[in-house]
Amino acid sequence: MRLSKFAIPAATLLAAALICVIAAFFAVRLVEDSSRIGVETALDLEELDWAEVDVNGLQVFLIGEAPDEAARFQAVTVAGRVVDSARVIDQMLVAEAADLRPPSFSVEILRNDEGISVIGLIPASMDRDDLIESFADLAGSGGEVSDLLEVADFPAPEGWAPALRFAVRALRELPRSKVSVRAGEVGIKAMTDSEEVRRRLLADFERRAPEGVELALDLSAPRPVITPFTLRFLIDEEGARFDACSADTEDARARILAAAREAGVAETATCRLGLGVPTRRWADAAVLAIGAVRELGGGSVTFSNADVALLAPEGTDQGLFDRVVGELENALPEVFALKAVLPETPDAQDQGPPEFTATLSPEGSVQLRGRLNSEIARQTADSFARARFGSEAVYTAARVDEDLPSGWAARVLAGIEALGELSNGVVRVTPDLVSVAGNTGNPEANDEISGLLADKLGEAAEFEIDVTYQEKLDPSLGIPTPEQCEAQIVEIIGDRKITFEPGSANLDASAKDVMDDIAELLKLCGDIPLEIQGHTDSQGRESMNQQLSQDRAQAVLDALRNRRVLTSAYRVKGYGEELPIADNGTEEGREANRRIEFRLIRPDPVAEEQTTLEELEEGAAEGDTEAAGAEEGAGE
Repeated sequence: MRLSKFAIPAATLLAAALICVIAAFFAVRLVEDSSRIGVETALDLEELDWAEVDVNGLQVFLIGEAPDEAARFQAVTVAGRVVDSARVIDQMLVAEAADLRPPSFSVEILRNDEGISVIGLIPASMDRDDLIESFADLAGSGGEVSDLLEVADFPAPEGWAPALRFAVRALRELPRSKVSVRAGEVGIKAMTDSEEVRRRLLADFERRAPEGVELALDLSAPRPVITPFTLRFLIDEEGARFDACSADTEDARARILAAAREAGVAETATCRLGLGVPTRRWADAAVLAIGAVRELGGGSVTFSNADVALLAPEGTDQGLFDRVVGELENALPEVFALKAVLPETPDAQDQGPPEFTATLSPEGSVQLRGRLNSEIARQTADSFARARFGSEAVYTAARVDEDLPSGWAARVLAGIEALGELSNGVVRVTPDLVSVAGNTGNPEANDEISGLLADKLGEAAEFEIDVTYQEKLDPSLGIPTPEQCEAQIVEIIGDRKITFEPGSANLDASAKDVMDDIAELLKLCGDIPLEIQGHTDSQGRESMNQQLSQDRAQAVLDALRNRRVLTSAYRVKGYGEELPIADNGTEEGREANRRIEFRLIRPDPVAEEQTTLEELEEGAAEGDTEAAGAEEGAGE
């Protein structure tokens, strides 16, 4: 059977078509595989492995969940670099955005004499009106509150509320301050009235800071005004030391102390910083003067503002003195005026005019210096002074000189007796004159002293009186003595106590009346030297008790100042549990030990010269008629 001539071409065409279909199928598969592999590789290299690739012919489908819109766009871009971007079909999803992070809440509070400004962001859950009202109370009627706060509707973070409460409490004690608040953080920058107040506030804030609140304190105090601006440096048998030291800057203090240490001053020496320096070259002058004293091998130099007094040791070589003083005069800044003294060395032939001095300080200390004609006369003067002023108050440093004028001992005793009519002053006895100068509370003191000296020395004797009457020393005006004031404070307190809020240095309301009564008395007493003592029981740590007692004593002093009591001569001291007056083992005893006491600051007992037994026996053997006359005068 033969095929038609038309059947053979048809079969050929069908076979060719089938081959083309098969070839196209495999070509498409090849293109799809190539596109998928290329895009997947590119995505992996960009670490976009969350994206999946599918192909359908020439179309490339991107599937998956992008973490954010930026990652989705990046995947599309990467695929478009491998294949034609028109072939890329984006079927990716973007993950839902996570919850918004809460903002950082913070507040800055500025307080000055004009009012309070507050700026920052606070949670909506806070009572904003109550916060502003508390600031208005602090600002008072004359101050304004500038409210620049913004609010965000997010919950308050942990630590926000205690930090803000502490900041508002701290602001009550800081009229000039900047307080910054964050959750769990409080920063305080402020100016205080004095160094004493600065130390108290530092301790108080650190103690009261809430647990978990980080506190950053930057408290500063104004420097005191020192007038006169003083420095006194000396080298004697006790070594090198400062009697007074002042500096205007930290650098000046460091330079002065460095020069003093080179001269032998102990490492513990200090210089107080203050205002009132006469010139910025104060440190230059001080260093030069200290060096001069060191080169002289002793003596002293005293600065009082721009006046400089240099005293060389007795017996200093004249040539050395002239050279050191000349160099110092040339080197000192122009504002300073130097006075240099080289004491003359006494010898057996000429000891200079004899003199005896007796001084009485406002605190009651008496010093006897100069010359007396025998050991018996010295002992008599010492005994007479002790009988008149008290044994603990008298220091005798007079030396024996047998070549004194006739009647010298009687003149000395008359001068000591006249000194007893004064509250403070000095008596000088010389061969030609007895002079009395000082202050008294007796308006008739001049007449009484004149009569006394005329009676003891004779009407022809020369004497000079320069005594000033002061009302505050007059007992007839009812002004109590310092000792009476101390006793009357105890009477005023009586069964009452100066009480505080538990565990704090804040006076409670019940203390107002007793503080008012004490203030009225102290205004009458005047500026007496008084120590306000704080005491606690033994419960708690010793260091905390000491600090609490110090803070409470300071709180009493501040309360007296607020009542316009003169307190420049007062000091405060916390004794903690050191000085109990009752048994800490009982509640009654602990209550008694928690107390405030007022104690008069008394001068330290003066040193006394010791007289050996042999000296006493020799003095007794040397008794002469003049010494006997001195004893007779003492009996009068």
